[in-house]
Amino acid sequence: MASSQRSIAWTPQENKLFEKALACFDTDSPDRWLNIARAVGGGKSAEEVERHYHILIEDLRRIDSGYIPIPKYRKT
Repeated sequence: MASSQRSIAWTPQENKLFEKALACFDTDSPDRWLNIARAVGGGKSAEEVERHYHILIEDLRRIDSGYIPIPKYRKT
């Protein structure tokens, strides 16, 4: 994925808030991306949040298909 697709970096904390918000606001939620953007904070727009979601889905698709290895996460 080219870095030009990621206009603004996401912090680990923003990613965690993003994941939690995705669980709260499903595909049938009105104003889903706006509500997720508000939950994430940090000035993220609804468009940035939706783009981040599509990047995540593409990453998962590539991992599931074996194109890229599963990332090794640090233990906390």
